Formats: sequence, C-alpha cells, structure tokens
Amino acid sequence: MALYVYKFGGTSVGSVERIKAVAQRVKKVHDRGDQIVVVVSAMSGETNKLLALAKAMQNTPNNRELDVLLATGEQVTMALLSMALHDLGCPACSYTGGQVKILTDSSHTKARIRNIDDERLRKDLAAGRVVVVAGFQGVDQEDNITTLGRGGSDTTAVALAAALKADECHIYTDVDGVYTTDPRVEPKARRLDKITFEEMLEMASLGSKVLQIRSVEFAGKYNVALRVLSSFTEGQGTLITYEDNQMEQALISAIAFNRDEAKLTITGVPDLPGVAYKILGPVADANIEIDMIIQNIAGDDTTDFTFTVHRNDYRQAKELLVGVCAQLGAKAVSGDDKIVKISIVGVGMRSHAGIASTMFKTLAQEGINIRMISTSEIKISVVVDEKYLELAVRALHSAFELELEPVES
Repeated sequence: MALYVYKFGGTSVGSVERIKAVAQRVKKVHDRGDQIVVVVSAMSGETNKLLALAKAMQNTPNNRELDVLLATGEQVTMALLSMALHDLGCPACSYTGGQVKILTDSSHTKARIRNIDDERLRKDLAAGRVVVVAGFQGVDQEDNITTLGRGGSDTTAVALAAALKADECHIYTDVDGVYTTDPRVEPKARRLDKITFEEMLEMASLGSKVLQIRSVEFAGKYNVALRVLSSFTEGQGTLITYEDNQMEQALISAIAFNRDEAKLTITGVPDLPGVAYKILGPVADANIEIDMIIQNIAGDDTTDFTFTVHRNDYRQAKELLVGVCAQLGAKAVSGDDKIVKISIVGVGMRSHAGIASTMFKTLAQEGINIRMISTSEIKISVVVDEKYLELAVRALHSAFELELEPVES
C-alpha cells in the first residue's frame, strides 16, 4: 500500500464538472487500496474575486483580515470535493489548514510553514478515508488564519507529503508536465520525463510558472518525489527528483524566460567603498527585489552600476535611484523596461565546456545583442531586448537540440 499526496490547482477544480472528475480520479486510487491526501486550491478566478471585494472595502486591505477572506476560497473547494467523493461512495473528510494543524509564522499573506501536526490525518488514513485539505493556508501560534502567498497550495501539498513521508506528491495542473521551454513560444518543445530539483528550482526562479519556487525548495530539502501531471489527460508527467547518472547525459535540460524584467543604470558614480550599498540599500528598503547586477569600473575613478528589477517595480526603483544619484554626485540615471531575461538550465553544465560560447554564438548569428549576463553552476542568463524573445528562445532550443529525445547510454 502506497501513500500519495495529490494537489489540484484552480483550473483543475474550476467547475462542478471538473470537481466531479477529480473525485473520480481520487476514487480510483482509493479503490486500489492506496492511501491518499488531496490538497485543493480555490476554484479558478475565485481568489481574484475575493481580492476585488477586499479592495472595494479598503484601498489597502488589512493583511490579517485579507487572510481570513482569501482562505475561504479553498474551503469551498475542499467541501465540494468531499461531497463529490461521498456521492461516489468513497469515505472522505475535509480540513482547513488550521484544523490539520499547519502551523506557520505570523507573516500574513506570505506566511511560512513551521510545523505540521499529522496525527489527525494519519487516523483518517488508517480508517480508510480520503483526506481533503485546503491548500494555501495555515494558522499561527495565536490561531490567526494565515496564507502562504500565490501558488501556496503547491507548498501545502509538498509539506504534507514530507510530514507524512508520502511515496510521491503529484501536482495536477493544466499542463502535462515540465517542458524544455514554453510550447506557446516554441511548438517543438518537448515534455521532460525527469528533471532535477536544482534545475526545477532555477526554472521556477527564472520565470517558469509550473510550480511555486517555495514548493520546489521544500521538496528538495525533504527529498519529496514530486511529479507534475495534467488534470485533463492521462500520462506520466514529469518527475522532479535528485540527479542520477542517466540525467547527466543532457547538457541543457530547458530554456526559461521572464518577460517581467526592467533594467536601471546609474552612471558616473564615485568609485568608493560602500557605493553598492548606497545604491541598492534604498531599493531593498522599499521591498523591491533585485536580480542581476553588473558594475563596470571606468578609467576616471568612477563606476557604472546596472541592475534589474521586476517590471512592476521599475518606476518606483527609478525614482529612488534619481535621489541616490543626487546624493552620490553621480552623472545620470537611465532605464529600460522593454527587456527580457532568457536562461539555459542544465546540470550537464558542470562537466561540459563550451555551453556559454554556443549560447553567445547562437544569439550573435541571429543579430541579437546581449545587454547583461549572469551565471551559476547550472544556468546562464542573458538580458536582451523584448522584441527578440521568441527568436532567441527558438534559436537556442534548436542549437541545444532540445526537441530531440536524449540518447540512452
């Protein structure tokens, strides 16, 4: 007998018919004698409706009350799925995150899980019941309802799988796995049978929206075998696991990209100790996340400092930088919010030379100018003009032969 945790996202439970289809899928697992915990998101569109209601009451909603409101979306889904299972003659019991109990810190709207009390779940599983849990939520030490941020149901599922030592955690979405790149940009993109935690973590941080980044971190930390599958079609999906010898055959596993990038540059900054902090400190204090950073030293003891931020933060960051420019006696501030970041990801980079040169040569042949470069052990990212996104992704996908199945050794 195996133990599984299944998570169904908003589109998977977006209607009565889809919830009934999920119930049929879950019942099959239960009928074959396996134990199953199901984590559900709110029905698609419901969280946005609740947010709109909150903003109709208060321009900047109180975070504690916002969590109370947003948590109701998942509560509706868990109850409806349990009803659907009962209707099929399948014993089931639903719980909120607070009932489980999923203990979090007190950071409302972006709480982090501290502990899970799995006793109640284990009793239900031992009694032969399907357990349905509301994703995205928990409670703090004072029993205040908290939520885990957008995509938090993925984290709930992985955390429950870790606590229960489940055999696998299945994340059901509207795609049938993780692809070599977005098929909407490159129709030749191929579904991956396997990918490492490291690669998936990089892809999640670089713009891939298949999984929430914190769920991948959690899975890697607690060695939870994670599988991404489609709610609407049968298939094996993509297994996210630790690196093995077979997986080392691929030099590059995938190409990720992020359209939500903007670049800021402050020129003619006096080249003195602490200047980087003086530039980035005010930006960080405004809770603006900084991604890529480049500093160039000129011959006149000045430096040019460039960094990227999320496009939504571009205007605020630029205003802050104008103030910093005046304080430091720098020359000017410039920016560009029509850029994108494209990244190649693969554990094979560790043991193979020439990956970067292939990437740069491919882009040069297409007449694409690289604005910024950053690297890690298993990824290379470049910033290019937004208009070149699709051309660059397709060219790189072809150059690294990602449309082809890897050769078995």
